[in-house]
Amino acid sequence: SLFLCFLLSLGYLTWDLMSPNQVENDPEKPFIGRFPVPQPPHIIFIMTDDQGFNDIGYHSSDIRTPVLDKLAADGVKLENYYIQPICTPSRSQFITGRYQIHTGLQHSIIRPRQPNCLPFDQVTLPQRLQELGYSTHMVGKWHLGFYKKECLPTRRGFDTYFGSLTGSVNYYTYDGCDGSGLCGFDLHEGESVAWGQSGKYSTHLYTRRVRKILATHDPQSQPLFIFLSFQAVHTPLQYPDEYIYPYLGLENVARRKYAAMVSAVDEAVRNITYALRKYGYYQNSVIIFSTDNGGQPLSGGSNWPLRGRKGTYWEGGIRGLGFVHSPLLRKKRRVSKSLVHITDWYPTLVGLAGGDESLTEGVDGYNVWEAISEGKESPRLEILHNIDPLYNHARTGSLQKGYGIWNTAVQASIRAGDWKLLTGDPGYGDWIPPQILPGFPSSWWKQERHTRPRKTVWLFNISGDPYERYDLSEQRPDVVKQLLARLVYYNRTAVPVRYPSEDPRADPYLNGGAWVPWVGDEEEDNWGSFFQKKSMDWKKKLKLSKSRSFFGKLKTRIMSNIV
Repeated sequence: SLFLCFLLSLGYLTWDLMSPNQVENDPEKPFIGRFPVPQPPHIIFIMTDDQGFNDIGYHSSDIRTPVLDKLAADGVKLENYYIQPICTPSRSQFITGRYQIHTGLQHSIIRPRQPNCLPFDQVTLPQRLQELGYSTHMVGKWHLGFYKKECLPTRRGFDTYFGSLTGSVNYYTYDGCDGSGLCGFDLHEGESVAWGQSGKYSTHLYTRRVRKILATHDPQSQPLFIFLSFQAVHTPLQYPDEYIYPYLGLENVARRKYAAMVSAVDEAVRNITYALRKYGYYQNSVIIFSTDNGGQPLSGGSNWPLRGRKGTYWEGGIRGLGFVHSPLLRKKRRVSKSLVHITDWYPTLVGLAGGDESLTEGVDGYNVWEAISEGKESPRLEILHNIDPLYNHARTGSLQKGYGIWNTAVQASIRAGDWKLLTGDPGYGDWIPPQILPGFPSSWWKQERHTRPRKTVWLFNISGDPYERYDLSEQRPDVVKQLLARLVYYNRTAVPVRYPSEDPRADPYLNGGAWVPWVGDEEEDNWGSFFQKKSMDWKKKLKLSKSRSFFGKLKTRIMSNIV
């Protein structure tokens, strides 16, 4: 035994005397001296569709989400987290790290028959992670265009893809319709139609696929990135029967069905988290949960006590559910008030993966990991929610009402510091309490919805008034002018809107009954012809004093003076 101890000590001595270059290194586990460099974390990004601010247990009393509540409580809840009001813009900002004014997707969504998708010159988040050695996988709803094969997830950075390409399908049959009678099958395995998978509930089907990826990948050999984009809880309101029973006491039928769908998601996240532990990922993993936009009260969702709903630029449309759960967090079990935007995930995750700042040059997001993990101040001070020049112009808006700086007929919204400005028509702006009433005519919801606002400028101190009840635009015209100037600054950087006409060749009837790419990769694109942006008279009326230097000075003032 003494001789054995002698040999072991000699072995350790020999190891210490060896240079790092003499050590037989595993190429997947580089060494610094005698210590292996920690592998970048496995990243699991879970996105739900149309889940409202009040549609989670820790914000609500009528929907039960024990798993999500526990993960959020043990991690970091993001209570000042912003997304987009509809599906495509949120996904595009997550994938590219850019505001949609910089990708041409600032108007509406990409519809199934539109020859449109993420611009090909954008380097996506999964492409960056691939460069950094990650195995990348996407499961679920894409909704970023598919008219060419070049647009598909497998061509935009994902090693594998399983899910639906359009915005809404049946949860069991995977039939998706674009208007009356124009329907097709939409479930895809890679670049092929997955005909044989129909009949299985999508939340369960997607969960099983994620678990299969986790079971077949070696967590020690290569870091993993999974983007799980649930179809749930978007309409149609469909669910397995066992999830509805706990909610039979809810009088509102739509809310009852919606709650059942949320519970199915909660169980799915439990199964995925269990698989992360079972297969050895958990201790070196980062789990991020995010909704893509606010809830739709007409379909059972709730954003209470926030104002507005999905499709609007009120807080109910753009302030999202979000949390981070990870053993790698330095300060856990807390609520973060740091300002975070969905574009921030791009540089944050690239940074976690070991990438340097050169890989995120030009994006609109910030690396907010230290703000989330350590509680440091967020580098983000401002968010451009959007500028949509195609949305219906507000009839009472004008350049004059925008102090000669901005045409207030244009739909736009921005936040800087504590202040938030809205112009044009922000969308339905009521406060909708939890739906406790039994089923009633849907026309009741529409009575105030169609009342056109008389104003075209609103200003709120969001930190002090998160429910947007006190418009301060008349009391603080100085702040209004500063934020209008910021809109002009951003608008000067905007690319033309891409919102092409529908292409009849996309009809599933002409493509074997499925939604699939219908344009050949060799067919030339002409993005510039998709929408000819009319010159706006109000731009011509801007004086020289409102030039680049003027706006640059305002940017400094706005951050130092606004409180």
